Amino acid sequence: MTAAGLAPLDPDTAQRTFRAVLDALARPGTVHRLPAGPGVPAALLPTLALADLDTPVAVLTENPDPADAVATATTAPVTDLPAARLVAALRPLAAGELGTARTGSAAAPEDAALVTLAVPALDGGAPLRISGPGIAGTRTLAPVGVPADLAAARAGAAFPAGADLLLVTPDGQLLGLPRSTRIEED
Repeated sequence: MTAAGLAPLDPDTAQRTFRAVLDALARPGTVHRLPAGPGVPAALLPTLALADLDTPVAVLTENPDPADAVATATTAPVTDLPAARLVAALRPLAAGELGTARTGSAAAPEDAALVTLAVPALDGGAPLRISGPGIAGTRTLAPVGVPADLAAARAGAAFPAGADLLLVTPDGQLLGLPRSTRIEED
């Protein structure tokens, strides 16, 4: 994918992506589906659908082309992880990297980042127990490819501050972990 090869999402794909993201964050730990994207990694769709001229984005990948392509397609300013409001992590995050994402504050939780993590699968990894609003009791998840320090990174921000997370598989399965969700290693 090159900067010239990525067009803005069509309105229908953008709206269906937005709806899937909202549903995933409203029902933490349940699997949703993103629409088929226009030849881009599924984990890039939320950023493409939500970015605009005033929303700083970071695309974490080994290749700079996707970040340039997102900037071209959305007119969003490209920045680094700590300054971004929308993050598309198309590569695995290093230990401690998730903890540098914007968390907002108690007075301005809306300043936090929405971090989309590309993961190979939503099942088969180390178990995580989640609880909080939208979850009856607790739920156990086992996503593959999440940062080893996911639970610790999330515990570092006191609600209502904290980054919202989306886990996205290559085929577009989507799982939301909003900032209100408590994550513990099982």
